[in-house]
Amino acid sequence: MLIRRLLTAVAVAATLPAAVLAAPFAYVPNEGSGTVSVIDTVTDKVIADIPAGKKPRGLAAGLDGHWLYVSDQPNNSLQLIDLRERKPAGTVDLGESPEGVSISADGRWVVAAVEERNEIVITDTRTNKLAFAIPVKGKNPEHAVFSPDGKLIFVSAEEGDAVDVIDFATRKEVTQIAVGARPRGIGFLPDSSRAYVATENSNEVFIIDVATLKIITKVKAGLRANGITVHPDGSRVYISNGGDASVSVLDTASNTIIATVPVGQRPWNMAITPDGKKLYVANGRSGTVSVIDTVANTKLRDVATGKLPWGVVIR
Repeated sequence: MLIRRLLTAVAVAATLPAAVLAAPFAYVPNEGSGTVSVIDTVTDKVIADIPAGKKPRGLAAGLDGHWLYVSDQPNNSLQLIDLRERKPAGTVDLGESPEGVSISADGRWVVAAVEERNEIVITDTRTNKLAFAIPVKGKNPEHAVFSPDGKLIFVSAEEGDAVDVIDFATRKEVTQIAVGARPRGIGFLPDSSRAYVATENSNEVFIIDVATLKIITKVKAGLRANGITVHPDGSRVYISNGGDASVSVLDTASNTIIATVPVGQRPWNMAITPDGKKLYVANGRSGTVSVIDTVANTKLRDVATGKLPWGVVIR
């Protein structure tokens, strides 16, 4: 019986694509180099650089390991990167100045914030074509993030000091939540019960009850807090502090900062490995990605990337 099970497991593994079997890769858009760096998260080495338009910024990875979706701000487009071939494979027109990008938990929808048109636009990953757009009230949207249950999209309005909340089923904005000055990064607990919003000019993180769409509390972070990443088990939230060259670690049970980890200059957006053990932080002015051990809350190393790395996604 044991031999039969082993043979079955080997047979199943043989049918899976290489991207599924491989350790996770970290993908880093370098807006100053027009490339996406690929980091092997086992060795923390850059193993490839993929052309990605003129100024790649926001990005999301498809669930099947085939596609990477990258906003290209000057070209007003979503770059489609074939991860199997590690090369560009087309574009989707989005509108003027797209920025933050995220993907729904089921992998079907990719949303991008379009700054100059004050809207979010959604691409259907089944066709890799633009599906529809939704206007937002907030001016200059930067990040648009799906809740894990797929019901809502939170959009940070840089010049509106608010978060726009979109009901995805009805394709309409349902409310605005006033937060601090210049909201940027957004993250959700895995069960979608809470959202965390970094506000860059007020140096705070606002914690929002998603059921009521009311603010629970706010927590002082570091100088120019901007990026948000949530631990897979929901126990920690990581906040990048662009003015302090650090990452704050927020305990979600007590809503207190329990550690601060030095990283490179101007840390922006981040991503965490699926096992929650390593956090990757894009340091724009340093041209590096800092790798943090999330158990010890210490920096392991810096990985050199292209010029002006803007964020990270791990798949």
